[in-house]
Amino acid sequence: MKPKTIKVSYWILTILFSLAMLFSGISEVIQAGQAKEVMKHLGYPVYLNTILGIAKILGVIALLQWKFKTIKEWAYAGFTIDLVGASASLYFAGDGILMALSTIPFFAVMFASYFMWKKIEKSG
Repeated sequence: MKPKTIKVSYWILTILFSLAMLFSGISEVIQAGQAKEVMKHLGYPVYLNTILGIAKILGVIALLQWKFKTIKEWAYAGFTIDLVGASASLYFAGDGILMALSTIPFFAVMFASYFMWKKIEKSG
């Protein structure tokens, strides 16, 4: 792949993933009705939404910046932990394996973004 194609692919994937996480984070911070219901269904306290929402918003900011590479790495790690936790929580709450696997598209976009970022870092 050409360097320009890699950069364009990186930004498309990163923006898509960031928008999904930003929307999720904002709905958790404002305690949207659906976000509250999900937490109750999973058996978690509703205040956890605020913690997760703030973490997601900060994670999105970390993904979109270029200066602090270590913080960006930690943001990808944090999103991985969040998605693994969401998947496991859905499964253990009795929603079944298909619902637990519903996080796979988010994983795919996130990992593709990460690997494109690493290609950009390596090339330049």
